[in-house]
Amino acid sequence: MKLLLAEDDPILADALSTQLGDAGYEVEHAPNGPVADYLLHRQAFDIAVLDVGLPMMDGLAVLRHVRQTQPALPVLLLSARDALDDRVAGLQAGADDYVTKPFDLPELLARLQALLRRTQPQPATLQLRGLELDADRRRATVAGEALELSGREWTLLELLLSQREKVVSKEQIAQAWSGDGSEGGTGNTIEVYIHRLRRKLEGAGLAIRTVRGLGYLLEEADGA
Repeated sequence: MKLLLAEDDPILADALSTQLGDAGYEVEHAPNGPVADYLLHRQAFDIAVLDVGLPMMDGLAVLRHVRQTQPALPVLLLSARDALDDRVAGLQAGADDYVTKPFDLPELLARLQALLRRTQPQPATLQLRGLELDADRRRATVAGEALELSGREWTLLELLLSQREKVVSKEQIAQAWSGDGSEGGTGNTIEVYIHRLRRKLEGAGLAIRTVRGLGYLLEEADGA
């Protein structure tokens, strides 16, 4: 995923570029509004993160300009302004989400992935080794045998499978559950559902690996 990061604070921009790169994004950095505006109209991006307080041309002006030609581009605004009127102004200008500073990186990553899930079509069928998920029919099979899943188990498994080879954080799982109409889960609740899925995936040639301090990774089991 190619991401534009428009942030004028060099320390924050450098840290975010590194962390987003580690999360799998190809990051292009813009230090001010005119550069961000130029890049958005000259390159193709999958998603953009704009600081509201950009110099020379603020983030809202950049957003309004890009919306004239790219109405579907997912855009997340960053701002130290946390008043209700500021958040409303950002959303009315065309932002898809609004995050106030300071923020935690896992929350930012979860919000970015939620935006991408909403704006990019997902394949109807997801498959890895013996596991197959048919999103249209909401049906899962392991080695051709139907897999009985609760609503939360389905959402969790679909998230892990769609993000194969990437670590999925607990924050992402809680947000996915919230977006599916369920209440967000605590860490202990998530661990319970991970345990259930591990048992149900026996025979699929897959494993859900715990990446300590980061989250969970669905991968092919060793020797499978």
